[in-house]
Amino acid sequence: MKINIPLTVPNQARSNYLHNFKRATKGTGRLMLFAGDQKIEHLNNDFCGAGIATDDNHPEHLFRIASRSQIGVFAAQMGLIANHAHNYRNVNYLIKLNSKTDLLPTASKDPLSTALNTIEQVVAFKKNSRLSIVGVGYTLYPGSAFEDQMLAEAGRLIYDAHQHGLLAVLWIYLRGQAIKKPKDAQLLAGAAGIAASLGADFVKINYPDSPTKDKLQAIINAAGNTGVIFSGGESTEVKKFLKTLQDQIKAGARGNATGRNIHQKNLSEAINMANAISSLVTADSDLEQAHRIALGKEPIKTNFFSF
Repeated sequence: MKINIPLTVPNQARSNYLHNFKRATKGTGRLMLFAGDQKIEHLNNDFCGAGIATDDNHPEHLFRIASRSQIGVFAAQMGLIANHAHNYRNVNYLIKLNSKTDLLPTASKDPLSTALNTIEQVVAFKKNSRLSIVGVGYTLYPGSAFEDQMLAEAGRLIYDAHQHGLLAVLWIYLRGQAIKKPKDAQLLAGAAGIAASLGADFVKINYPDSPTKDKLQAIINAAGNTGVIFSGGESTEVKKFLKTLQDQIKAGARGNATGRNIHQKNLSEAINMANAISSLVTADSDLEQAHRIALGKEPIKTNFFSF
C-alpha cells in the first residue's frame, strides 16, 4: 500500500502521520468510519423512537460497539469522547471539530457550522488522555451563504492537523437555499474537488441520486489523492445496504462512513453489522460473506495489520 503523505506534514510529523493513517485504515488504505456525531446533528431523533433499539438510548452504546467490532475509527465530539472513553482505550478516535443542530431549517437560514475546538486542544487532549486519537473531522456546507467562513476555517484546521501528523477528514454536504439538487453527481464531484483543494485525506459525501459506475468514477476522480467515502444515510435493509457499499468500493471509493445503520440496532446486531461493513471495506469480502457476518452466522475473518 502506497500512502500519499501531504507536503503540509512536516518531516518531524511524518512518522506520526503514517502511524495514524495505518491505524485508521487497518493498513489497507481504506477507511471504515463509524459516525457517532449525531447527538448534536440530529439531537435525540436518531437514538430513541420506533424501530430503534433501546440500547441506543444511552451514548455508551456507541462506545461498546466501537470497542467490540472491527471499525477503523469512531468519530464523535471531544466532549462525548472525554466523558465515555475511559474504559474504551482500544478504539481509534477521530475528533469531530464542528457540529450544528437541525433545529433551524435551511429554508429559514443557510447553514453555518464553526469549530468547537482547536487543533491545539485536540493535541493536548490526546497527550493527557493517552487515547488513540488519529485525526480530526470537519463539516463544510458549500452553497451556504456562509461557505467562505467554513472554507477558510477548514483550510486552517487541515493545515494545523497535518502539522501534528493527524489525519483530516471533511464531511461535505451541499446545502443552502441556492442548492436545489444536493445529491446531483456533478455537484458531488465538485464537493470532492473542494476536499482535494483543501488538502483533506478523506472526504465524506452523500451517495448520488440514480448512481451509475460512471457517476461514481467521476466523483472519485475529482477527489484526486483525497479518499472518497460515502455516507451511509438512513437505516436501510441490511443486504441492500451492503450491496450498495460493495458497489461503491468496486467503483473506487476508499471506505464508508456509517452511523444509523449500525448504532440503531441492539448491541450484538450492531457489532455484527459493523464487522460486516468492515469486512467489505478492509478485507474485500464478497457480498454473501458480509451478509452472513451481519446476521451473526459467520465471524469476521481479519487479515488486518496491527499497529
